[in-house]
Amino acid sequence: MREKSTETVGTSSPTWETLEAFARQSMQQLLQRLLEEEVDGLLGRGRYERREAVDPAAGYRNGFGKPRRVSLSSGTLTVRRPRVRGLTERFESRLLPAFKRHTEAVGRLLPELYRHGLALGDFDLALRGLLGDGAPLSAAAIARLKAGWQAEYELWRT
Repeated sequence: MREKSTETVGTSSPTWETLEAFARQSMQQLLQRLLEEEVDGLLGRGRYERREAVDPAAGYRNGFGKPRRVSLSSGTLTVRRPRVRGLTERFESRLLPAFKRHTEAVGRLLPELYRHGLALGDFDLALRGLLGDGAPLSAAAIARLKAGWQAEYELWRT
């Protein structure tokens, strides 16, 4: 009788050390699948299905956009938005709007971090720890956030 190898099972199933990476990868795959299903619903057919012979629905798939990082409260994910051509108006995903880079929860988290001791300018270290190394944070974005919070603070003070 042939012995069964457990090496492949051990490397493919998550362990405590790889649990967070596994969860992030699963979330990324789920988000990508939801984006695909949104386009399926818009076009009325699956990815490799042919159009109807009579009066086909307008629009067709045209690959994917550039990889895009999205920050969630559980970390940063990278997804590729499906492109759709041939519609009378531009396709706008309800799941992932064009210029959104982080969820509302992350938007509420940033001022809280600022108020709890990050006012000394140690943003990068704390946010990278919370959102992961791939978080789409630039110096200009942090400066813009600080300016907005400063304006809110001045309004509150008066």
